[in-house]
Amino acid sequence: MSKYRLGKSDLMVPRLSFGGNVFGWTLDERESFRMLDQLFDNDLVFIDTANNYSHWVTGNSGGESETIIGKWLKQNKCRHDIVLSTKVGGSMKGVERGLSTKQIIEGVDASLKRLNTDYIDLYFSHHDDLGTSVEETMNAFNDLVRAGKVRYLGASNLEVDRIQSSNSIARDKGWSEYIALQPLYNLYDRQKYEQEYIDFVTQDKLAVMPYFALASGFLSGKYQSLKDIEGSSRGEMVKGYINERGLRIIAQCEDVAKQHNATIAEIAIAWQLHQPTISTPIVSATSDKQLNSLFKALEIALTSDELVLLDKASEY
Repeated sequence: MSKYRLGKSDLMVPRLSFGGNVFGWTLDERESFRMLDQLFDNDLVFIDTANNYSHWVTGNSGGESETIIGKWLKQNKCRHDIVLSTKVGGSMKGVERGLSTKQIIEGVDASLKRLNTDYIDLYFSHHDDLGTSVEETMNAFNDLVRAGKVRYLGASNLEVDRIQSSNSIARDKGWSEYIALQPLYNLYDRQKYEQEYIDFVTQDKLAVMPYFALASGFLSGKYQSLKDIEGSSRGEMVKGYINERGLRIIAQCEDVAKQHNATIAEIAIAWQLHQPTISTPIVSATSDKQLNSLFKALEIALTSDELVLLDKASEY
């Protein structure tokens, strides 16, 4: 799989990042190891996770995803072949949401231990902490970079003005700044990113790694009625997409998919890969079929007319 430089970093990554939220959630440890083996064999070696994945699962407390990845890394002795991103700032059992110095230092040390590594390639602030100054947060992050525990920094779920002020302070102080953004963005969830972030990321040359590239699975085309989500682990997450606009997007993806002998999901991912400001969409899979579909999406070349049709169907 071809690789490219991620934003202003020297990290060489594939065009897709694999979302590790499935590890310890919809994939148990054995199944997760098998998936990680396949990702490695196919050179999809950019893995994204978070310290609190998957705390929302009954019986979990958070840290399950990092723990599974760490066991796999130790077993396979391939840490330097993997580009690893994780996050701090979210809540989990015994850990409050926040980005204070204490929370960041304790968070990174716990993540490093779970991941069986002494460094993290890309470390994200998961959620903003309005009770902590951006100067304190960026100072703590900079200390991690200076200590060699973190190579680069990213922001997820932070408003534009908070990222701008964070980077402005970092530049003034000579500290490490955010070089990557992880926003919600897909064919359905377009408005906030395109209206509020796109000019900023273009100006600052940030790498953009959208999460929920398939809108929690809705853009697979699997869920087109409320009946379809009955009993699904993603039911509550998908419910809000099942409306006139959502079904219009699915229908247009299906039409385009026929021209490429592809699936709806493959077209949705291909559309994102064709967006000029998008670096590496975060995608997940829980089966061989889904994983092969991700690889196929990388090869789909949408025409300008098809892109116009998809944009029109998903206009807001």
